[in-house]
Amino acid sequence: MAKMQDVRKTIEGSLGNLTPTRAQEIAKGMLDRDAAKEQLTKTAADLMEWSQRNKNRLTMLVRNESRSQLKQAGVATEEELNALRKRVRELERAAKRPGTRTAAAKKKTTAKRSPAKGTGAAGA
Repeated sequence: MAKMQDVRKTIEGSLGNLTPTRAQEIAKGMLDRDAAKEQLTKTAADLMEWSQRNKNRLTMLVRNESRSQLKQAGVATEEELNALRKRVRELERAAKRPGTRTAAAKKKTTAKRSPAKGTGAAGA
């Protein structure tokens, strides 16, 4: 039963923030009571490194899965939003230039003139 608890502690250490003190405790449980202090210190350091690697892997796994799910849902990325903001600013600047009319403004002007001509022709 003691070995199973050691395994559980080790797994917990790999997923959480493993402190040096906690790593020492786990190492003591894994090694013989007669183990040298250097061996205990090295084992604890190895556990700390292993824990950090696993934490980084888990973080990357969650990050990549989140990105994938957001992409499938059609959510725009920050990069895409920034590109759209830039394009809108460019269009707004272009619209403010004197003598420059946007395509939308031209369409509105054309649309307004057509019914008036049609009305005038029908009235004549």
